Amino acid sequence: MSEVTATERPPAPDWLTMTAQELVAYRDAENHFRASSAARAITGYPDPDAAIHWQEMALPGRELPVRVYRPAPGCDGEGSDQTELPLVIHVHGGGFVGTAVQSDWINSHLAAQLPAVVVSVEHRLLAPDSPLSAAVDDGWDVLQDVVQHAAQWGVDRARTAVFGESCGALIIALAAIRAAEAGLRLRAQVLVNPAVDVTETMLDRASAAEHPHTPTLTAPQLQLVQRLAVPPGTDPHALSPLYADNLHGLAPALVVVPTHDPLADHGRRYAERLQAAGTAARLTEYRGAGHAFLSLPGVAQQAETARAEILGFLRTSLTA
Repeated sequence: MSEVTATERPPAPDWLTMTAQELVAYRDAENHFRASSAARAITGYPDPDAAIHWQEMALPGRELPVRVYRPAPGCDGEGSDQTELPLVIHVHGGGFVGTAVQSDWINSHLAAQLPAVVVSVEHRLLAPDSPLSAAVDDGWDVLQDVVQHAAQWGVDRARTAVFGESCGALIIALAAIRAAEAGLRLRAQVLVNPAVDVTETMLDRASAAEHPHTPTLTAPQLQLVQRLAVPPGTDPHALSPLYADNLHGLAPALVVVPTHDPLADHGRRYAERLQAAGTAARLTEYRGAGHAFLSLPGVAQQAETARAEILGFLRTSLTA
């Protein structure tokens, strides 16, 4: 997979009446735009001191692409020539749309400046035949596989963190819970504008009522996510970190919440639950920022500040 040249962004569809065919067509066109050179002015330019490439991973029953970021060979900076760098597993946002390329700006800077190896999961997107459980398995399976083959990846499995945005933060939050249950020690988890509830209470919060139609996320989009995420007969609580039975002993968390976001209260409540369970959790609110602001540094002024906070949090967590 390679970067696409200039293209136009597709118009937003009617989220509530979208058919399966329309979903696929919209997703393909939107991801074509997000992976294009035209989108860089919005999504940000990669750090020149990071090397980026796609890689296919063989997972149980499937092949899955991941986007890998490393300190560029020969670049200055501590750790650029090390063979055992810290590991950061990342999952992009979007739910039914999105690609790891949209996160090149943040992930390349983390790789170059921590330094670390960042592996971003090109997970299966939500669709009528691809529920949220598939994407959750993708995040967990990539984390396990890279840690199990740490030497091949040139990473130090003892210095592993996870990082997700929006629906990707939900996938990462569930991976952190699974990691604790499996005895896999993580150093940190970073959850940016997380969606952590796909039950019937997903929109039953003040932030959803206050910001139902923002430029980057609307209530109808969230209703589509919910419909695709949880097929009939599926327990939505099992896919909602907010309702997890046990949040004790998880990796310390940084929860980043833009306040102009229908999902702002998801992040706030999850940070409260982590803290109540005895898991260290730092909640940082970015006043006036909108959903997905970290992936939009070309138009979101606070993205730089959030990137610096995430970099500092991970550096402290992974070098301690």
